[in-house]
Amino acid sequence: MIAPFALDVPTELLREMSVPGPRYTSYPTAPSFAESFGAEAFAGALGRFAATDRPLSLYVHLPFCRSLCLFCACNVVITRKEGVAARYLDALEREVETAASFLGPRPRRVTQLHLGGGTPTYLTVPELERLHGMLARRFEITGDEVAIEVDPRVTTREQLEALARLGWNRVSMGVQDFADDVQHAINRVQPVELTRSLVETARGLGYRGINVDLIYGLPLQKLETFARTVEEVVAIHPDRIALYSYAHVPWLRPGQGGFELHKLPMPGPEEKYALFRAAVTEFGRAGYVHLGMDHFALPDDELALALDRGTLHRNFQGYTVRRADDLLGLGVSAISDLAGCYAQNEKELERYEAAARAGRLATVRGYLLSEDDRARRRAIQTIMCGGRLPADLARRFAADVERLAPLERKGLVRRDPETGEVAVTPLGRVFVRNIAMVFDAYLKPGEARFSKTV
Repeated sequence: MIAPFALDVPTELLREMSVPGPRYTSYPTAPSFAESFGAEAFAGALGRFAATDRPLSLYVHLPFCRSLCLFCACNVVITRKEGVAARYLDALEREVETAASFLGPRPRRVTQLHLGGGTPTYLTVPELERLHGMLARRFEITGDEVAIEVDPRVTTREQLEALARLGWNRVSMGVQDFADDVQHAINRVQPVELTRSLVETARGLGYRGINVDLIYGLPLQKLETFARTVEEVVAIHPDRIALYSYAHVPWLRPGQGGFELHKLPMPGPEEKYALFRAAVTEFGRAGYVHLGMDHFALPDDELALALDRGTLHRNFQGYTVRRADDLLGLGVSAISDLAGCYAQNEKELERYEAAARAGRLATVRGYLLSEDDRARRRAIQTIMCGGRLPADLARRFAADVERLAPLERKGLVRRDPETGEVAVTPLGRVFVRNIAMVFDAYLKPGEARFSKTV
């Protein structure tokens, strides 16, 4: 297992390291994607992939929510209109057929399937069954990892039962914070009893790898009340916990602007770290293994076992067991990582649906990775997932390793004088994003489009 956090961090270091930076669910990051890479380029990538026998991961984006959670930075559509989900499924079914047609007549084996949003359980049971059917007709879903994100406020036992019958076996749900004032501030009122009941229901139906999301840095959060939230989550005993730093990007998500408009107090770097520190301490007491950055798992969970084996991976869904090198994203705004390229679908719902219904790939931008990009991606992955940079990559990126010198003096990394390998220290794990940024060839210092690293 990689080393634990050094929880005592000097205030000056927190302030100094709190700068805008990527979360590195991809490298290069999404701002590097270009519109010059379109549907024709992605069709070529699908053709190259079709010539292989590699398995595939699938991600399907369902954008609909009944109400807006004000902290949210996801691509969502807020609606209660009848028929919107059915129309979207019509378009999605056409996209599935179009994408699968590039992959040949035989169904491609899918070892990971992830349904995200939005709120996937916005769909009714018949709609969820329809969605599963359209995927199962064109892909061979092996059942290794078939996961769905759910909102406990709108998810029913009947939905979980139907999905379990179809072979779905992973579930992830948001909590954020159980404090009443925070829940009202972010427009997400969700009693702890509701969350506990859904976790128990999912566990009883055979779901495993059950995940709960928390967010620290939200308006009105206080150390005392957030500590109670953490205790309540630990008592629920999910298999995994994600502890996300709130990404305040009102220039991208206008809904977040209301926090400042209504003068709601937002925790600064020191207060945010105090919230984080309290949560990490409690998770450690409860026996959770820290996977990296913001994810925790029970010791017998497959993510913790992957960390121990050195096979942990990071992609657009966060930390994961890497069951396939290639990811096909379906739905509005979905991103594929396939055959050496990234490709993103149209973000606007009507434009996406028009392209899909016309039988066209909905790709509007993307990126073809160079050999240097692939090597840097590997470097950043090993830093984010294992807390180290192996000697071969340290030699390749010797100039970047030299740029780590200020971080080494601060005690964040340690270089082996004989092998050249770079290890992230327990203190450095708090700032792993800052360390990874040194190897980013495209990052402009202080680039404001990203959230703060602390």
